[in-house]
Amino acid sequence: MTRTGVLVLRLAGPLQSWGASSRFTRRTTESAPTKSGVIGLLAAAAGIDRDDDAGLAPLAALRFAVRIDQPGTRIRDFHTAHHAVTGKSMPLSERFYLADAVFVAAVEGEPALLTRLHTALRSPVYLPFLGRRSCPPSGPVDLALHADARLEDVVRDVPWQASAWYRRRHRKPQQLTVLREKTADDPAPADALRDQPLSFSPAHRRHALRSIVTEQVPLPPHPPGDNQQHDPFEALTDDLTDVLDGDGA
Repeated sequence: MTRTGVLVLRLAGPLQSWGASSRFTRRTTESAPTKSGVIGLLAAAAGIDRDDDAGLAPLAALRFAVRIDQPGTRIRDFHTAHHAVTGKSMPLSERFYLADAVFVAAVEGEPALLTRLHTALRSPVYLPFLGRRSCPPSGPVDLALHADARLEDVVRDVPWQASAWYRRRHRKPQQLTVLREKTADDPAPADALRDQPLSFSPAHRRHALRSIVTEQVPLPPHPPGDNQQHDPFEALTDDLTDVLDGDGA
């Protein structure tokens, strides 16, 4: 059996946007990170240029899964722009985001490649973002590198990554939703999403359909000692929530 490893990421930030079918002036987001978006994040960290399809191919071949630890809230923004040369107004566009969401994303593949990507995440060539350049992460995205591991096992067992404020204000769910890439011998029913990256080149950006299995896994414990990454927005969250709930001044 071929050895595989699993690289795990924690994707958390004030805003995220993971589009798979955006068209013209309406830029939507999926409810969880797309494979294309996460592979793009890894490629950017590794310094792979958008036109380098050969450099992208090994990353695109990694098997992908994502777990929804904190679903966040879908919000809509209206975007305006002006042409840099003519000054003419561009068409008004709608852009959708996920606010205050937290995901565990994982890729499975050849250990040497994952080790290089793990190193790149800790010293990225290009800074990572959560689907769009306007969506920076609230902390480091690398969570762990597991040797001789299976994607299904790691995604099930990684400690619950929901923010401390979220755990205080919400009842613990019994299960978490996992979206994982289907294997050829998996009999489970699957959905299709066009987020398998083939090329990130601006001239001919291309994606293929990918089969995704949706399943529920038991809630794992949160990290011992509550030692999650510091969230710089947490100090504002309780006060803002109190105002929205009518408890503030």
